Amino acid sequence: MKSEIIEQLGQTDILLPSLIAEGLAANDRVKVRLSVVQTASRHARDPKGVRFDLMDECRAAGIDPMPMEALVNRASLLADEQITAPGLGNLGDAIWDDVATMVRAAKAGDAAQGEALLARLSAIKAAGWPGPSDTIGLAQIARLTGLSDKDGDSLHRLVMDLHKALNQLAASHAEEVLAGAHVYGLLPEDRPAVEAFMRGIESTRKLKFGHPGLATTASRSGTRLTIQNDIGETDAHVVVIAVEQDAVTVTYTDVHLARAKFFTGLCRNFPVSWSGLERRGAEGLGDNGEFYLVTGRYPTGDGQRRDSFLETIGASLVFLIDWNKARKVLRTWLPKADAVHILDWAARNRFGHRGFLELGGSELVASAVNHATPARIGFGERLDQALGRDAAVDFLKTVLRISAEALLEGGSVRLARDRIEADLDRHLQRVDATLLAIVVRQAGLAREIAAGIAHFITEQQAQRPFDRAAMAMQARRIEEKADKIALDARSEIARFDADPAIERLVNRIEEVIDELEQAAFVASLVPSEIAPDLLKLLAELCTIAISGTEAAAISVAAAADVPEGHRVDSEDALAAVGRLFEAEHNADAAERMVTAIVLRGEFDLKTALSVLELARALERATDRLAGFGHLLREHVLADLST
Repeated sequence: MKSEIIEQLGQTDILLPSLIAEGLAANDRVKVRLSVVQTASRHARDPKGVRFDLMDECRAAGIDPMPMEALVNRASLLADEQITAPGLGNLGDAIWDDVATMVRAAKAGDAAQGEALLARLSAIKAAGWPGPSDTIGLAQIARLTGLSDKDGDSLHRLVMDLHKALNQLAASHAEEVLAGAHVYGLLPEDRPAVEAFMRGIESTRKLKFGHPGLATTASRSGTRLTIQNDIGETDAHVVVIAVEQDAVTVTYTDVHLARAKFFTGLCRNFPVSWSGLERRGAEGLGDNGEFYLVTGRYPTGDGQRRDSFLETIGASLVFLIDWNKARKVLRTWLPKADAVHILDWAARNRFGHRGFLELGGSELVASAVNHATPARIGFGERLDQALGRDAAVDFLKTVLRISAEALLEGGSVRLARDRIEADLDRHLQRVDATLLAIVVRQAGLAREIAAGIAHFITEQQAQRPFDRAAMAMQARRIEEKADKIALDARSEIARFDADPAIERLVNRIEEVIDELEQAAFVASLVPSEIAPDLLKLLAELCTIAISGTEAAAISVAAAADVPEGHRVDSEDALAAVGRLFEAEHNADAAERMVTAIVLRGEFDLKTALSVLELARALERATDRLAGFGHLLREHVLADLST
């Protein structure tokens, strides 16, 4: 038990069982040491007749017998009834320390009795050993080791009384193991609370994967049950829970401020009133002798609510072991807020982070990067920069989940690494899918321009007035917007080191938009009176262009899902590509018919030139769409071959 931090918290009642054990061990030592003093006194008076015979007693009490033997065998008698021996002063200090340990334990069990025993010790010590000296009078030895008369006192008498008091305390605090917890002096009504806490501990204990920690002690003190858990190995990392009739009070200490905040968050489903995080100082605890303390009070009301809360606290503690280490590892791959979010997710979903650390932590992620995508994620590059924030968080959640599952199921570590690499590759493919979504957006903008031209032709056929300048201006704005999207897409493609085919698709669909914007500009300049047969062919060209842009969007959207292994998506993508080729052939035929009508007819120069240029701009757009289809077909077939 972490006695120092427990005492800092003023929770010495939970220390009583261990103090009793220490006091009883000190009793065994002090009796042997007093026997050594007596033997040394006899040897000093009779060097030839008295030899050291306490070898077994020393070993049983945990005392090295060799220095004790040397002390006895070298003891000698001085003038004035004094004896001297090497190490006699150190032996005296050890005796006083042992008795002080016994007094401390007795005082923890009964403060009034302890104060009286402490006063006796002070009086005996003042009249006893004359400081840290290797010399002592025979009369002093007699007073210290003998039983006094009824009006006096002695160290021996005090030790006997202390031993009796400790035996009485031990009898009332007999140890029992309850559901895995070491418990002392419980009342029957205490047992369900301890069992609830231990249910929580046992439900997640396996997730520490052999790491030390989670030892639990519980005892009854007055009106409250006190439960203490040492969590991990850090000296100032403990939780002490006081269970009273109407409330549960949780006192938590930690050297890491962020982890203390994390702990309170694990209890967010309960209306706990938390104190502010208080900084405390204690020599030897935490960095610069500092740690943080937070106290929470949960009004229980009934046993069911109390036990549910205790079970939650117990289940949460495993997620605090090595928490800061895991947070530091995750922070090398994404921002610190996301690292804490992932640890919180892992705790709530009962995966934790210890499995991740056991399988290598940062090295596990680095290995996946190096094996799966060495060209796409550079050395030292954060995953949120390479995958995007959401994808990076999702990937690292998967890493923690797979790590825990592999260790819990006793599976192959190599298989776990392969699964992690496959998931990283999946996320990189999703990055490509996200970039392809930009191409879908561009195709939608192309359709918007083509639809605007088609609406103009329809209005011309109906001989209704139409704002041609507004149509051309709208097409221009769409083209500028598409240019910006393409520029951003190229930047993202370069940043993610994505498939070069995606950039070629972006470029080709941008060319389609440029041709359609040119067509809108020309359409705004055609004469108001155009022959119906020409308008019919121009309307057909617009319809073909619209269907081509729609097929482009459908084909790209389906292609984005091909890496997920959906065969139907590859079939949809290739079918849509086929429609692009068909649209190009139909547009070519319609454009030739426009050319034939214009060249065979008697049209004025303005009408002939504007109609021919409009038809050719629309046909060029379908040519670009066919070229787009060829690129996309190669991309889909490449995905299918991997």
